[in-house]
Amino acid sequence: MKRRRTVRESASIEPPPGYYVAGAEPPDAAQRALILDWVVSRRIASGWRVESRSGSQVVLVRGQAVNHVLHAFLTVFSCLVWGVVWAGLALVNRVEREVLTVDAQGRIVTVSAP
Repeated sequence: MKRRRTVRESASIEPPPGYYVAGAEPPDAAQRALILDWVVSRRIASGWRVESRSGSQVVLVRGQAVNHVLHAFLTVFSCLVWGVVWAGLALVNRVEREVLTVDAQGRIVTVSAP
């Protein structure tokens, strides 16, 4: 019997309870790094990949850019037939970027980037 694949829920960006106590002293740099690691691992599980990372900031990417050189060669060698596929991919394909930052209180700030 085949198992059905379940659709994953979107990953929560809130850190798990116990990473720091709300209302207590703010988390130090090591705790903020742990919070960011946890959030990034949740995002990777939902299909994102890490493009760059600094101490308290991560740029995540989802999607793949179209290889226009390859599609140009395929279009030329197929007598322009492949151009329809290339045009469709160029219109539909999207690359999404998000920047995740941990502030001094341990909260995750998300910014959608172009």
